Amino acid sequence: MKLISYVHLGEARFGAAVEGGIVDLTGLGGVETLREAIAADMAEEIADYLEGRAAELSFSNVTFLPVIPDPAKVLCIGVNYAEHKAETGRPDVEHPTVFTRFADTLLGHRQPLVKPHFSNRFDLEGELAVIVGRGGRNIPEDRALEHVAGYACFNDGSVRDWQRHTGQFTPGKNFPASGGFGPWMLTADEVEDYRTLPITSRLNGKVMQEATLADLIFPLERLIAYCSTFTALAPGDVIATGTPGGVGDKRVPPVYMGPGDLAEVDLGPVGTLVNPVIGEDDL
Repeated sequence: MKLISYVHLGEARFGAAVEGGIVDLTGLGGVETLREAIAADMAEEIADYLEGRAAELSFSNVTFLPVIPDPAKVLCIGVNYAEHKAETGRPDVEHPTVFTRFADTLLGHRQPLVKPHFSNRFDLEGELAVIVGRGGRNIPEDRALEHVAGYACFNDGSVRDWQRHTGQFTPGKNFPASGGFGPWMLTADEVEDYRTLPITSRLNGKVMQEATLADLIFPLERLIAYCSTFTALAPGDVIATGTPGGVGDKRVPPVYMGPGDLAEVDLGPVGTLVNPVIGEDDL
């Protein structure tokens, strides 16, 4: 299933993306948001409800929200592909690099990313996002995938100069409207082996990044186990798993996102996240 959060007629809702559009699920089982549906473990109930139902809404008649508009936590993993580690000159490390994003910096599919007024180094980072299904602490690696509700595309838009003001990434990763998350969550049962998933990022149709999830330095099982050791994961939490090599900041000459550009993160069967780019001065 492809589960989606969106706004229709001024009201935030959630539903399933099906052939030709959306089936609204708001209120089913008494839940009002996708995060609540994940927490209530409603996958089977939703699947039964969708059986034989046709789309009720066109995609063109809704505003896409981030897949999970209200996660308690968005944990991001840095330098998690060997090619990206090499292009940044970073050393081998024993543990994942983890930083946080604020949920209110994220936008849904088709919504415009905003290049900050204070920087011309706004960079595209395509990633796979893992959405936590069953929460917990100290999750063992061999049970970690049992805690995954699904997967989505993520653009960890990075303001490089602000990211490198100090050794902490937080400022460069949390400008308003700087990240994309969507268009939907593909439920985990639809992905037999996440390592076979392709990941491709494009800027104005040009391929910038290309890899597979098998190229992760720290695989999903390790990331879930590690993160759940220092914090209790909750249903609807998000782990963005890192970006491949090819980031614009390390190209010669550098390639950054700016007003009029179109950024895409393509994860094959998971979906393709598309965001235009505007300038902060255009708001």
